[in-house]
Amino acid sequence: MKKTDINSLVRENIRNLKPYRSARDDFDSGILLDANENSFGAPFVDDLELNRYPMPYQEQLRDQIAAFRGVNRENVFVGVGSDEAIDLLYRIFCRPGKDRVITNPPTYGMFKVSANINDVGVDEVLLTESFQLQPEKILAAVQPETKMIFICSPNNPTANSMNVNDIAKVLEGFNGMVVVDEAYIDFSRQGSLANNIAEFPNLVVLQTLSKSFGLAGIRLGVALANPEVISYMMKVKAPYNVNKLTSQKALDGFANLDHVKKNIESIMEERERVISKLVSNPKVEKVFPTDANFVMFRTAEAVQVYRKLAEQGVIIRYRGNEPHCKNCLRLTVGTAAENDRFFAALKNIE
Repeated sequence: MKKTDINSLVRENIRNLKPYRSARDDFDSGILLDANENSFGAPFVDDLELNRYPMPYQEQLRDQIAAFRGVNRENVFVGVGSDEAIDLLYRIFCRPGKDRVITNPPTYGMFKVSANINDVGVDEVLLTESFQLQPEKILAAVQPETKMIFICSPNNPTANSMNVNDIAKVLEGFNGMVVVDEAYIDFSRQGSLANNIAEFPNLVVLQTLSKSFGLAGIRLGVALANPEVISYMMKVKAPYNVNKLTSQKALDGFANLDHVKKNIESIMEERERVISKLVSNPKVEKVFPTDANFVMFRTAEAVQVYRKLAEQGVIIRYRGNEPHCKNCLRLTVGTAAENDRFFAALKNIE
């Protein structure tokens, strides 16, 4: 097990922060006259007591996630999408205007956007042309002010999983935090790094209910890490960051895991069919390996293809501006009917 002094990595003002204590920190039942809520209730039939604030620590939901991922509640943070977790990590570990992070383009764009919002410098170490990490170059790029390294696996926009040995090299060689975004992990042939958070105290794994659970609309993100990191995230977050509606729909998802699994299997079956049809399509020059619910492929005049598909009502994503992604398009694996519509529209393009 790697030894990391998390406390020494945290900004001094965060270490000394006295978090806001909400009304529900002390009591959650009884005659609740402590939080200036509307005791007369919501203006419609309401089964969730929406006139009352939600539980700030979401113990029930965190227990469900912990059981699903094979960790403990103390290893689980829940927030408003993974983007809230990313922002909190910047606020906990990076001093604005002083500290830096490393990203590995092409990668998830919010890593850099959140850095810019928090006035944190970004150093970029490109992936290889086969979209894998370069651990030696990443570690060589570390400066005294480097506090976090962000990795996306399976990667967005390229869809491939990163080599776990390369991730381990970064974790072992870096004394700061390594954040691995696993938004698409349930579509991957590779296991989650959630199993490694006890081994690496400097590892934070980000996940979401937006993809495999099909719950993008509820905005529920997850961070899995050692309890000390989670305690700082709980300290810095807004008191009631996850609302009751989101929490209930997330719990409904965990109550229907058989359906979640069935949908994942259906997506992966469609993924193979989509790949097969793309490979045999004369307009497609290359289809890249995928461990996600999307496929990236290269085609001549990708911008024009993207626009002509949109004119036919089929919306995919142009990724040609990313490093190593010239003339590349990203296609989400839809339903069989949606995928057929895509291929019909592609056939119409001259």
